[in-house]
Amino acid sequence: MAEMKSGYVDYLGFKTYYEIYGEKKPCKKPLLILHGGPGDTHYYLQNYREMADKYDRQIIFYDQIGCGNSKIPHQEDDFYNYDLWINEFYTVRDALGLDDIHLFGNSWGGMLAMMCMIKNDEGVSSMVVNGSPVNIATWLSEANRLIEYMPKEMQEAIAEAERTGDYDTPQAKEAYNEYYRRHVVGCDPWPDYVQLAMSDEMVGECYYVMQGASEFVVTGKMKDFDIREDLHKIKVPTLMLSGTNDEATPYVVKEGYDLIPDCEWALIQGAAHIGNATHGEEYMEAVENFISRFD
Repeated sequence: MAEMKSGYVDYLGFKTYYEIYGEKKPCKKPLLILHGGPGDTHYYLQNYREMADKYDRQIIFYDQIGCGNSKIPHQEDDFYNYDLWINEFYTVRDALGLDDIHLFGNSWGGMLAMMCMIKNDEGVSSMVVNGSPVNIATWLSEANRLIEYMPKEMQEAIAEAERTGDYDTPQAKEAYNEYYRRHVVGCDPWPDYVQLAMSDEMVGECYYVMQGASEFVVTGKMKDFDIREDLHKIKVPTLMLSGTNDEATPYVVKEGYDLIPDCEWALIQGAAHIGNATHGEEYMEAVENFISRFD
């Protein structure tokens, strides 16, 4: 395994945790990886660190402020907003000297990556957007369509949990676990690193502020997320990456694919939203094949 270095970047009086795998090479630009949430951690994407050995490429993660190893004390809701994480992205890059990179984002991480590239793409040679919506309304519509393919009793259990806010009944847990098995993680049980990332001690309060209580109803600040009108501003070469079983369905992904200039798309057969958990080799190969064209 490539050598790992870790540390913290000062940000707004707090500390943003990072990990770097491998050494920077003259002919291979580092890959900076943005995790989902908002409020999850880099741990569920951790097997991407294997790219440091497999492709001799430096791989960098960081836990966005408010979660994982970058957790902070309780903040008022107005502390959390898109600019908080957009500005953190540029702060981390500046602190670590990441002035010439490739960029990868999964789920919310891909949404964040696109917003950053709309704002300022200087020093980014390519971008991979993995399972990310550009319009939250489409994401929710498709998530609820996917529920319709589940057994009737599970559909009813999810509807009841969403109505009452009680997600801890045996019926609700079984139904949500099945949805996650089909469309989010893609397997059951989850790999250890995914379990760690999704644990209560790792997920930050910002998830509930920005998203809400579940995958199916966005009650937080992201309820109006829609960047379609700005996607034409993205000039970096971009790859959309998703799985056939992904909760980011082809319909979700195609909205971004159609609006980002000269965008490409890799669709992995049988993979769910966290495709690296079950199809790691295929996902890493798709990422490397694309970004290596822009080294």
